[in-house]
Amino acid sequence: MKLILKLIAGIVAGILLGFFAPDEIVRILLTVKAIGGQLIGFTIPLIILFYITSGIASLPKNSGNLLGKTVALSYGSTIIAGSLAFIVASSVITGIPSPEQTTVDAGAKLTSFISLEIPPMFGVMTALATAFLFGLGISVTNSVRLKEIADDGRGIIDLLLSKVIIPLLPFYISGIFAEMAAEGTVFTTLKTFGVVLALAVFMHWVWITIQYTITGLALGLSPIKLIKNMLPAYFTAIGTMSSAATIPVTLRQTKNNGVDESIANFTIPLCATIHLSGSTITLVTCSTAVMALSQHIALPSLLEMLPFIMMLGITMIAAPGAPGGGVMAALGLMASMLGFGEAELALMIALYMAQDSFGTACNITGDGAISLWVNKFAQKQPTSTAQVQQAD
Repeated sequence: MKLILKLIAGIVAGILLGFFAPDEIVRILLTVKAIGGQLIGFTIPLIILFYITSGIASLPKNSGNLLGKTVALSYGSTIIAGSLAFIVASSVITGIPSPEQTTVDAGAKLTSFISLEIPPMFGVMTALATAFLFGLGISVTNSVRLKEIADDGRGIIDLLLSKVIIPLLPFYISGIFAEMAAEGTVFTTLKTFGVVLALAVFMHWVWITIQYTITGLALGLSPIKLIKNMLPAYFTAIGTMSSAATIPVTLRQTKNNGVDESIANFTIPLCATIHLSGSTITLVTCSTAVMALSQHIALPSLLEMLPFIMMLGITMIAAPGAPGGGVMAALGLMASMLGFGEAELALMIALYMAQDSFGTACNITGDGAISLWVNKFAQKQPTSTAQVQQAD
């Protein structure tokens, strides 16, 4: 919550400075933005490499059939949720009038004091391929040394995110909005923010309803009672902004829905890592809005967007657990597959962080539905609605 307030303060400060501050002050802010953008671009492939390698290598190896089914259900849920979000977002957001293009005199355009380039060590797709190669290789060979290297690398990136990049985000976002204010495009952008955020939260609840309606009808249980039992976990996640921190409550409520204790103990911690349908809905909805309002990025069709959604589902498996970790892991895909530039990526960070807690709440609420299906596959599913306990 503190980070969200800092980002909001950064946006307000950036707009005010862009309109009223002397050019030298704005250029200082643009210099911070330029350095932050280069640092984020350098870090993105390292996030993908170390997080995905460590995540794949850390998956349970002795759970056999249930592990495969849990992963398949989680990934399928994420892909369907992302596709549904794109269909709805592209229909709703394209109805919003496009912003008028503002022409800025190149000579009058403000620039940063220094031009710093920090090229990434390798590209995003190279990082993904390498992460899968070594993650699966470590899992098969049980290489302790490589696993330790991947975990240690993830720990270093964790520190970089928590100590440098995340604290830098308010200043980075402030620089982006100061630049937009100076160019006269900021209010057109802000007008769309509220619509996009409301649409993302609406889509979260549409997806939760779909998940539990299908699950309840298939298992002979009441979807309303199933959702009601998961509400304590939903609201806990809004407060904690962390799937991991919400695991104790999610476990309790999942067991109240009739899931066997051993199944719940297996699926809930695993799904907290690999099932991020809510975060995917947010990222797809916000990226669709950014493309629809962009002057140089054409809005793709569903078939053209599907490869991005499928790669996003994989990337979300190993997203950092810190607030904003999902969007940080996805920035590389947006740049390489959707053609997002620095301004578009900064807007994505601001939009995502504004509703991060609601995306997390959707993630963990959906984990309860995944657990019910795994429970069914394990032949331990509840046999009647009477077995579903009411939440306290």
